[in-house]
Amino acid sequence: MTLVTPAIISDQAVRDRIRDDLDVTLVIEAAAGTGKTTALVNRIVSVIGSGRGELARIVAVTFTEKAAGELKLRLRAEIERARQNTEPLSESRARFDLALKQLEEARIGTIHSFCADLLRERPVEAHVDPMFEVAPEDVAGEMFDAAFERWFEKILDKPGEGMRRLLRRRDLSSRTGPRAIARRAALELMNWRDFDTPWQHSPMARDAEIDAIIAEVEALGNLAELGEDDDWLAKGLDAIARPVAEATRLEAVRGRDYDALESVLIALCTGRRWDWKGYGGAFGDAERDEVFRRRSKLHERLCKFRDDAGANLAPLLRDELWPIVAIYEEIKQRAGRLDFLDLLLVARNLVRDNPAVRAELQSRFTHIFVDEFQDTDPLQAEILLLLSSADPAETNWLRVKPIDGKLFIVGDPKQSIYRFRRADVSLYQGVKQLLLMHGAQLEHLTVSFRATPAIQAMVNAAFAPLMSEESGTQPRYAPLMPYRAKPSTQPSIVVLPVPEPYGDYGRVVNWKIDESLPEAIAAYARWLVYESGWTVTERESPDVRVPIRPRHICILFRRMNSFGRDVTRPYLRALEARHLPHVLVKGGSFNEREEVIALRNLLGAIERPDDELTVFAALHGPVFALSDAALLEFRMTLGNLHPFRKLPDDIPDSLKEVKGALEVIKNLHR
Repeated sequence: MTLVTPAIISDQAVRDRIRDDLDVTLVIEAAAGTGKTTALVNRIVSVIGSGRGELARIVAVTFTEKAAGELKLRLRAEIERARQNTEPLSESRARFDLALKQLEEARIGTIHSFCADLLRERPVEAHVDPMFEVAPEDVAGEMFDAAFERWFEKILDKPGEGMRRLLRRRDLSSRTGPRAIARRAALELMNWRDFDTPWQHSPMARDAEIDAIIAEVEALGNLAELGEDDDWLAKGLDAIARPVAEATRLEAVRGRDYDALESVLIALCTGRRWDWKGYGGAFGDAERDEVFRRRSKLHERLCKFRDDAGANLAPLLRDELWPIVAIYEEIKQRAGRLDFLDLLLVARNLVRDNPAVRAELQSRFTHIFVDEFQDTDPLQAEILLLLSSADPAETNWLRVKPIDGKLFIVGDPKQSIYRFRRADVSLYQGVKQLLLMHGAQLEHLTVSFRATPAIQAMVNAAFAPLMSEESGTQPRYAPLMPYRAKPSTQPSIVVLPVPEPYGDYGRVVNWKIDESLPEAIAAYARWLVYESGWTVTERESPDVRVPIRPRHICILFRRMNSFGRDVTRPYLRALEARHLPHVLVKGGSFNEREEVIALRNLLGAIERPDDELTVFAALHGPVFALSDAALLEFRMTLGNLHPFRKLPDDIPDSLKEVKGALEVIKNLHR
């Protein structure tokens, strides 16, 4: 395969500028596969070789520990290469020699590890336990659960208005109760606990609105009685009125329960009953079109009530959930732990609020490099900008002007879609505009080294029209440019047809598509591996084409589970039937796999030999593969299947295999 010569890469000027223009703050936007990490490493090497900074005074932040480890390895290799290409007695050689010695103690890691190092250096100023430990997510989750349980037990004794209303609700999407809803809300609140300003309350005449809506619902319900029995419009009106009638039937005895009715009306917004049209005539004096209009108007009013009630409830609930934060903080303090948000929050407070610490850190760290900046949250951005500030006295990160050339940012805003740990594309866009306003310059890496030109053209055609304008919540699309040559003997994009998409009456239906896709995709994968003759390149040898193997094929799923059903299982069965090696990354069917069931049954028989059903399952499974006939004959002739039963020596030959299997289970139990 012929590759385009690197000297004529269309964005080579940008790559040269990243490496050589060291006195300018740069913001680099780069898609996956464009070599953004390589560009970052090249700039660090240039900073070291030019004498502008030592590796010990450089901070390089990336998103994960794995990425940080890879960054350090690549940096070592590039420093060593640059060292070999310099004169032995030159100043640059001495700088690279020193960098190699400083590599293991260099500040190359995640933002959380960087903040943890700062807090361990300055525990007194940071007001933390000098021996604090970082709580992993599972440990932090256990402490949060303990805090929530303590709060929940107390609030049940005397709930406020917010919890009182919530206790009458249920989550319609997952059918969970109010406790689970409150826990999710508290967890979300915990993740944003650095924003401690109470929410603005939204007044609402809730009870009066409920009375008015119920009157409308009852009026429509009365119309339903005037319609024809088989008219679906009448049935829909009855379905709308029935939940309200059920909720109000005891009002003469106990009065109106507005909290319960709020829940009923919110649930009433959803459902297909609002679309039923049917066929028939008028409803008494009300024309059919008038009934449609009144039903539509009621639906709009219900949806507005749902939104207004939520806006009214949220601040109340926030105020009542907030004490969980104090309980959680107390539990962590007693355990001497900080969670991941604490690392950022306490480090931010240390840098922002302590002028001496801030000035010392700003002086110590001469350069700050940030990879995967689209995954940065507000606290991370604040810490990094404060450390890069040209004015040591500035404490507002939104007014920071970085020292020219000190800050280098690489990111791909198109990947900022997951909101992982509070990262958001609007934050990325805001920080980018802030830096550009203070003298930073924006460049794009557009040449993708991974994809073929056909795939790049497809991606460009799909996204360029949708991302044509720059905004606060969306970057303008930068088209991908080709690097590798187009394969001449095989297509780069194949649209795989669905073999059986039709359901009843010849219509295309989703469930038939879902049902036929596993077999189609597995058959296509087998054809790719064994019959196509197609080839691919690998990262280790990008100029060598090799035949497609199962490891080159990846099947991506939009979701792993759908309505409690494991989506991946049919695909695994189809691949197994064609003897294609595969690895399932995540997925919910692990415990449903035959080999796992067989092992579980065997381990159960070993642990509990007196559980005859488990022993039978182990003997009948693929480990021993004993037939039903042999096991039935043993059971009818010699009694139960307990491995520790003493068996006669003269048992029939047809049962000796069962006896041997029971001996294996007995010995393993011992």
